[in-house]
Amino acid sequence: MVETLDLNFIRPRTIAAYLVETAAGPVLVETGPESVYENLKAELARRGLEPADLAGVFVSHIHLDHSGAAWRLVADGAPVVYVHPKGAPHLVDPQRLWESAGRIYKDRMEELWGRPGPVPAEKVRAVGHGERVPVGSGEFWAIETPGHAGHHHAWFYEGVLFSGDVGGVRIGRGPVVPPFPPPEINLEAWADSILKMRALQASQIRPTHFGAYEDVQEHLDDLEERMYRWAGVVLEWLRQGLDEEEMIRRFAAMERAELEERGLDEGEMEEYEIADPAWMSIPGLARYWRKFHPERLKDE
Repeated sequence: MVETLDLNFIRPRTIAAYLVETAAGPVLVETGPESVYENLKAELARRGLEPADLAGVFVSHIHLDHSGAAWRLVADGAPVVYVHPKGAPHLVDPQRLWESAGRIYKDRMEELWGRPGPVPAEKVRAVGHGERVPVGSGEFWAIETPGHAGHHHAWFYEGVLFSGDVGGVRIGRGPVVPPFPPPEINLEAWADSILKMRALQASQIRPTHFGAYEDVQEHLDDLEERMYRWAGVVLEWLRQGLDEEEMIRRFAAMERAELEERGLDEGEMEEYEIADPAWMSIPGLARYWRKFHPERLKDE
């Protein structure tokens, strides 16, 4: 059984952690940021659990909304954190990670993400692509899935795909939205990751933002279509020479129009904006086009 733990980041349905029952004990997938660690502990306590009761913690990648509370869980007794090899050093020494995030979030770092802290090296387990981590009678299968971030794994367990951010953001009745933050967006890598996820033939997909969905192939179709379409729109704006502020304004309006078309109300649209701020997509996509396809910035 898998339970969704709503970490109530700013408001409900924005960041989830997933509690998985296994024969070896409960396992946690994703930790959320340190800023809502007490919410996570309360969710565990409602189920009669403490961090020390966990058999392990799996994180999709080291962005702070996914792994920021890992050090607190370990300090409170969680035995080990499983992570992509490129992310492992940043859990042990988070200084560079926090400095990088600080350039984006500036004076809102503590408000949004809380406090940094190291995970002892002996409590971090780097897991390579295709490696299977035995847990009780089952296995967590690491699927290297770059595109959103180069240090990203999707985790696959007994038909359930924990897709982190590479599986998009989907909240309730809304569409699947690709999160495009700087600095590692790569559409070619992302498309390859979608192929890997399709091949798993999962019965359920659980993105960190937010919840469980059984229409896995349709979910991935929606993600891929919007990923290419939105990236193409931003490419056209770059060709037109629009400045960043104007592109952000237009991107936010485009996303809002699609959410409204699905019938979402103001509260639901706010959930999307908290989970995936529209303003982050422009620097992420602009960097992708300028780095990987500068030739396409010229009018065709």
